[in-house]
Amino acid sequence: MSDGPRLPGVEGEDDEDRIVCHVDADCFYAACERLRDPELRGEPLVVGMGYEAGETNGAVATASYEAREFGVESAQAISTALERLPRRAAFEDGVLDDPDLERGDTGYYRPVDMEYYESVAADVREILHDCADVVREVSIDEAYLDVTERTAWEVADGFARHVKDRIRREVGVTVSVGVAPTMSTAKIASDFDKPDGLTVVEPGDVQGFLAPLAVDLLHGVGPVTARELREMGLETASDVATADPEPLVDRFGERGRELYDRARGEDDRRVEPKGDPKSFSRESAFADPVEAPTPKYELIETLAAAVADRARREGALYRTIGVKAVTPPYDVNTRERSLPGPIDDPDLVDRIARDLFTEFENAPVRKLGVRVANLEFATADQASLESWERDADGIGTDSDAVSADDGSAADTAPDSDRGDRPAGQSSLADFR
Repeated sequence: MSDGPRLPGVEGEDDEDRIVCHVDADCFYAACERLRDPELRGEPLVVGMGYEAGETNGAVATASYEAREFGVESAQAISTALERLPRRAAFEDGVLDDPDLERGDTGYYRPVDMEYYESVAADVREILHDCADVVREVSIDEAYLDVTERTAWEVADGFARHVKDRIRREVGVTVSVGVAPTMSTAKIASDFDKPDGLTVVEPGDVQGFLAPLAVDLLHGVGPVTARELREMGLETASDVATADPEPLVDRFGERGRELYDRARGEDDRRVEPKGDPKSFSRESAFADPVEAPTPKYELIETLAAAVADRARREGALYRTIGVKAVTPPYDVNTRERSLPGPIDDPDLVDRIARDLFTEFENAPVRKLGVRVANLEFATADQASLESWERDADGIGTDSDAVSADDGSAADTAPDSDRGDRPAGQSSLADFR
């Protein structure tokens, strides 16, 4: 928790004073594909992996809500998904099409493109870190925020709506948000009114909110556990909360005690980041695409200063400097340069970012970003510009790939030019 000033009405450290948000993107992969191709909006859309024309292997990673109305679900075989869509159609250029059908009678398929989804997720994460002091990123499309120091229960609804609106306005995807005094209840609340939902559960309302919910809506309860709970005569969260916890422990081990506590709204976990961050970035969008070089370079200067300042405040050195230029309609172009050693040098961040951006200086650009990556959190004296001055005009090599958060390279050619990109992940274990 921060030691700084707090808003009136949020004094103290009791659990009930904590304000936790769970932010969960709605059908995220499908939303990203619709961001790239607006014609997919409102259409049944399946995003999957491993599917090839004329074959039956492959699995669904995400199904849009329109596709779900036909019984399409995540982890389902692509062949089954296509059978459940309005018709079993041939795959051609990503569109399940038939000249005898109306447009509304067809479904669409897109292969998983994790690089592109990660770029959109990075935009969302930047907003989340700007809106909260503590963020725990759970996956590419969900995160917990501790916003105790940023708002009060009296205005938590408005605060959460502000987060949702920023993500919709600045990134273009919708999220559902749950607000509660505990992580588990916030998670349940974010699922309560999807899509585009907002549910606030204040401290005094937690048990009343949870009580009528079916057991399979409890956080951490899957189909198998739900079936076993029902076999024990426990149909709702209230049934679990008022049951003798010992049979639950006998049946599920320590997890049984956890189920009992969660059903009662008890969860003392704190929102904590998952390890040190892998990168820092700052991005900003223009109201309309800009072609003139001057305003773009001015924005790069501002973004470079901001990201270098954050790295310094966090005590981080960096080995990689990168830029991002988003051109219409939504082509994400990234460039990076590697340094010979870890460094803390705001002037060099600005200089390299400008140099990397040169190829886009006359192109229409709707959004710009500057990033430092391959971070090291060291207690030793930090490196200065002079340490690398001899290489300032040619440090490392330019790359058409920006490092992923784990440091691995990723293809970053404009999305519109990546017709030969791989179909995506190779295992269902890579998807939640």
